[in-house]
Formats: sequence, C-alpha cells, structure tokens
Amino acid sequence: MKRSPAVSIRDVAERAGVALGTVSNVLNRPQKVAEPTRKRVLAAIDELGFVRNDAARQLRAGLSRTLGLVVLDVGNPFFTEVSRGVEDRAAEEQLSVLLGNSDETETREAAHLDLFEQQRVRGLLISPVGDVYERLGRLRRRGTPTVLVDRPAEDHPYSSVWVDDVAGGRMAVEHLLQAGRRRIAFVGGPATLRQVADRRAGAEQAIAGSHASLEIIETDSLTVSAGHAVAQAIATRPAAERPDAIFAANDLVAIGLMQSLSMVDHQLVPGAIAIIGYDDIDFAAATVIPLSSIRQPAELIGRTAVELLLRELQAIESGGEVDHEQVVFHPELVVRESTVGAR
Repeated sequence: MKRSPAVSIRDVAERAGVALGTVSNVLNRPQKVAEPTRKRVLAAIDELGFVRNDAARQLRAGLSRTLGLVVLDVGNPFFTEVSRGVEDRAAEEQLSVLLGNSDETETREAAHLDLFEQQRVRGLLISPVGDVYERLGRLRRRGTPTVLVDRPAEDHPYSSVWVDDVAGGRMAVEHLLQAGRRRIAFVGGPATLRQVADRRAGAEQAIAGSHASLEIIETDSLTVSAGHAVAQAIATRPAAERPDAIFAANDLVAIGLMQSLSMVDHQLVPGAIAIIGYDDIDFAAATVIPLSSIRQPAELIGRTAVELLLRELQAIESGGEVDHEQVVFHPELVVRESTVGAR
C-alpha cells in the first residue's frame, strides 16, 4: 500500500488562499490574525487533515519539550516505578518522556544516548551501566543537562538521586544475623553494576567481626531466571554445605531463588534457608512465601530526579550558576515470612 504524502503548511496556505506566514501566525500567534482569515485557515487544516510537526518546530526554536530517561532494566518493577515518578512529575510541567532500556549493556546505553542527542532532548535522566561521564560531558556542553538516577555522582559534577545501598546491604545481612543465620550467601551481578557492588559492600561490613561467613555467588543479570539457576546449583549441594540464608541483590533474583528452592522442598524456605531481597517491589508481598526486602522509594526517586533537572534547566536558561545537588534516601527493612521461621 502506497503511503500518502504528509500535508504541509504550504498545502494549507494554498487551500485557504493565504500566505505561509499567515498560517504560521494562526498556529502560533492567532491573536495577530483577523477572525475571518483565522476561520478560513482552520477550515483548510480540518479539510486536509494537517498535523503540525512539533518536533521540527522545537528543533528550529532550539527548545524541546521532551526529556530522555535511560534505565537499567525496564522489566524490573523497581525501574517501572521510577519511570512512573519521572513521567508524573514531567507531566506537571507539560513535558513528555522518552524511555530507553539499556538492559544493563553499554552498547544499548550508547545507542539510546545517540538517539536522545539526535532528538535534542531538553534534559537527560540516566541510571548508568558503566563509565559514561565523558559522553555525558559532551551532551552537557551541547546544552543538555543530566541527572544521575539510582547512582551517586561521587566526584563528578552532576546532580544525582540515589538510595544508600551500602547501608541497605548492611541492614539486610544484620537482619539475617539477628535471626541466627551464620552461613550467608550474597547472590547478584554483574559486579560491575554500582548498585550490586554497594549492596555487597554493605553485606561484607555486616559480616566483619561476626562469627558468620559470606559466600559470593555472582550472576550475569538481576532476573528471576538468574535466581532459578543459582537455586538449582545450591540444591545439588549436601545440606551441610548449603547457605542457611541468602541476601539477593534484588527482589527478582530473590523470587527466582524461592521458587526453585520451594520446588525442591517446600520446607526449605524459610526453615533451612532464609531469603531477603532488595527494592520491595509490589510483588514481594504477594509471593507464596511473602518476601522480606529492603525498600527503596522508587517513585519518589523518579520525581526527585526530574525536580533536580528542572532546577538545572531554570538556572541554565536564566544564565545563572548551576548548583549540582545530591539527594540520598535511606532504605527501610521490611520483614516478612521469608526470613522468619525455625532453622
């Protein structure tokens, strides 16, 4: 089927019998056009089915109404809630959001950054996979400010909003120790992800000085299937060589662990093996064995990220000094049945 050519502003002008500038005024400055002429132009627009190209208009004006957002895994409910917070706050300012899923790979992350640069997004929100600061600096020099989401800026000159994952990891393992568990495993990866590294560091801090051990089991992703694979490997060990508690780097991994271990023996969790996750996604409380977790305020993180970006945009557009802000939230321990029970 042959595609019909798009109706242009020139077509509208010819149908209405007016100049191109008159159509432009009707679209952008209607108060400058006499009422009979305005009605004639609007009638031509309706007859031809003309749709204005806002993207082109914004590019000409150098001012987009779109923000770019890159998250690590759009399939993770935590990032779904972060995205909701971003979109809700952006909508309050009549801004739209383009969402990119890096899938925890630097190649896809770079592709999204290329696209957003081509689209001339007004600002960028990103939860980085790796070291992208050189690329982000280039974007900023071209007028696109960036806020880091779920990642501290450290020594880099960017605003950021994140949760103290070291504290969260420490909190999770301290809870397992208080429950009397001593052979603890940390499951998650890849280790290059800052969130995973920080949660592991917190777990190691909690273990230090105790009489417990910490086994590190790295996964290649933070997914339910990764949890399944680790659980199947643990189930093949003799009972005495299995961990008696597992701290999973996120809830999806924890859910995969619980599902597979419960299929081996429905009494394994939490009786022989306590499991705690991270993020406290909505589904955590609805699993067959409700999952203990470390809660992050996901939607608030998204809203706060947009708020920081809006402040930077206001400073840039007014010619003022940009103040890079760092907002850190403290995680919360949520105890449910997956860590409560006789050993």
